Amino acid sequence: MNAADAAEISTHEPRATTAKPVKATQGAKSGNQRGKKSAGKAIASENPNAAGDESNTPEHINILGHLNRERARIFPGLGAVDYHIDQRQIGVTPGGQNAAFSQILLRVPGVVLDSYGEVHVRGEHGGLTYRVNDVLLPEGLNGFGQELDTRIIQSVDLLTGTLPAQFGFRTAGVVDVTTKTGDILKHNQVSLYGGSYNTFVPSIQLGGHHGKLDYFTTLSFTRNNIGIENPSDTFRAVHDVTEQEKAFSYLSYHIDDISRVTLLTSASYADFEIPNSFKTFDVNSPDYTTIYDVAGINPHDPSMHWSKLDDSQTEQNYYAVLSYQRTKDKLNIQASPYFRYGRIDYTPDPARDLVYQGVSEHEVNDFTTGGMQFDLSYDIAPSHTLRAGILGQYTSERLDTNTLAFPADEQGNQSSNVPTRLIDNTANWSVEAGAYIQDEYKITRNLTFNYGIRYDRFASSFDNEGQLSPRANMVWKPTCTTTLHIGYSRYFAPPSPQYVYPSTLARFAGTTNAAANMIDHGTKVEKSNYVDGGLLQRITPELQITLDAYAKWAHDLTDLGQFGRAVILAPFSYKRGRVYGAEFGTSWKHGPWSLLGNFSYVKTAARDINSAQYQFPTGELAYIKAHPIQLDHQGEFTATAGASWTTKHDMAYVDFVYGYGLRSGFANLEKEPEYDIFNIGYQHTFTKVPLGHDIKIRADVVNLFDKRYQIRNGSGVGIYQAQYGQRRGTFFSVVSEF
Repeated sequence: MNAADAAEISTHEPRATTAKPVKATQGAKSGNQRGKKSAGKAIASENPNAAGDESNTPEHINILGHLNRERARIFPGLGAVDYHIDQRQIGVTPGGQNAAFSQILLRVPGVVLDSYGEVHVRGEHGGLTYRVNDVLLPEGLNGFGQELDTRIIQSVDLLTGTLPAQFGFRTAGVVDVTTKTGDILKHNQVSLYGGSYNTFVPSIQLGGHHGKLDYFTTLSFTRNNIGIENPSDTFRAVHDVTEQEKAFSYLSYHIDDISRVTLLTSASYADFEIPNSFKTFDVNSPDYTTIYDVAGINPHDPSMHWSKLDDSQTEQNYYAVLSYQRTKDKLNIQASPYFRYGRIDYTPDPARDLVYQGVSEHEVNDFTTGGMQFDLSYDIAPSHTLRAGILGQYTSERLDTNTLAFPADEQGNQSSNVPTRLIDNTANWSVEAGAYIQDEYKITRNLTFNYGIRYDRFASSFDNEGQLSPRANMVWKPTCTTTLHIGYSRYFAPPSPQYVYPSTLARFAGTTNAAANMIDHGTKVEKSNYVDGGLLQRITPELQITLDAYAKWAHDLTDLGQFGRAVILAPFSYKRGRVYGAEFGTSWKHGPWSLLGNFSYVKTAARDINSAQYQFPTGELAYIKAHPIQLDHQGEFTATAGASWTTKHDMAYVDFVYGYGLRSGFANLEKEPEYDIFNIGYQHTFTKVPLGHDIKIRADVVNLFDKRYQIRNGSGVGIYQAQYGQRRGTFFSVVSEF
């Protein structure tokens, strides 16, 4: 983490008459903080050289800035902690615009790295809401493909803590992405990125505006030999090629000076090979997996070796969000219908899966979501701003499996070498709806009280619940350099609509794919009380620190687990749970130099698994019922730090990531080892080149000292496979504008 990343306490002031550029390192500020960011970025590009289309005019940019500012007034993160990541921070993340989106978030306090590119915010598994240009993105499948492309990003805000009432359902954090627009792009861009692990990533970005239409689109292709984390500590995994295609488009049409229509569309398609562990071909070796007897197959045939396994997985995700925004006088409104389709298709290697696991299962999991969101803000008095909104969506989920398994006796031992084919098709549905109203009360110039209430409802094929949730935040600025905040939120977080019915468990009884037990309760909505408090202190104009502490008490605490070789995460829950922790961050910026350091601590406890119990051995269930355990995704201690030097033509950085505390073993009683990773990079911009466009040449070295570190060892509650972090890799990129 090597740039001026700002932690801010989100505040809100009466509407500013003009928009001004906002420095990324500033703390809590007067004026509409997040609105000024958006507007500032637009107004800052008023330089006639800032866009590729010479028809840009100050009038057009002023309209864009005004609409961005007013849109942000609908969705301010009042009282929440706002970690802001700007272009400079993205540029000094290893890989820059070619970095995985999870790597961008990892350089924020309280974010923990896990396998499959997952990140956990403040001890939560999942629970993130994603927004692009303040428009909600419908939730997708719990796979491991990261469909958000870093190339689309102008800046990112991670809102966490006690969120105000307009944010519901997924409340571990709100990832709010501001995309590049035609005004921000200086020129169109083509890029080529590659290096270790046969990495090859070409991409193209196009943007600009014509008349009242602004547009931005990006296309990319990725191929490498490290699609999923290596299950061994070797340099290269066996059978780990991935190919991914991504496309994103943003269109905005300004109907007039006070209204516009925007359309976000995204499509991603990814193929992954499931990597194989190195195993010794010796039945007496403790590392050798149990072999099942399969009719007509010699398990000692070299072609049956573990390394020859050929399992694969395909992921598809498509969404579209249409938004209408109108702002007039004191009223701002935005209405956004949306649609999303996702599909995970896991294809097994039948013969070898039967030999090594006794089961070969082809799985297809589909999600389809459609919904509508409506929000407004209204200045009802000089010191009061009213906000209200509703959201409703319907999701259908389908899981189709085609399984080969052996008959088994009561002890689970194979009783025949002829597999039986079992076909099972299940479907679920859910309806999520929420409504809120809140008042932002400006008590004094330096004291803001934001309070509100929301009601949420979750109805599904396996559950039906609702809750009234109060929210309140107080933000106080006793001096121009100090901001304090404290807040309380009641949360209502529904699970994804994934449920395996008792009839399915009965179908597999008496086979090598039988459930560990027959207890099968549906996952309920997580209901929690959350408190948060902290400060932001600007010590000098160049140095600031942030400190924040939080605690959460939950009923039906939701978790996710992988319960088979297919990488499909399924929900389960604990009857009671709690999470608490603290975060510290500091940043210093002077001229071309930036220094930054973050540290976070989190502790979790949960007791009594009360849904999807069939996934767990009875002994483990009994222990967790009687004893509180720590959650597998608890990254107890994490730290990021870095230094960067940036000038007009050159950039150099060193980056550091530390992690410790992910759990493993029976009932998560053990810890994974700590890891500390250094990364370095350098970029030079050539300006005097043919055709007059800049060319950027960049080199990154990831895991500089080739640290061998294990993320998962294959054990723990809901953990299936061992995984190691990436070994040393050297990558290069060339970026040209046109």
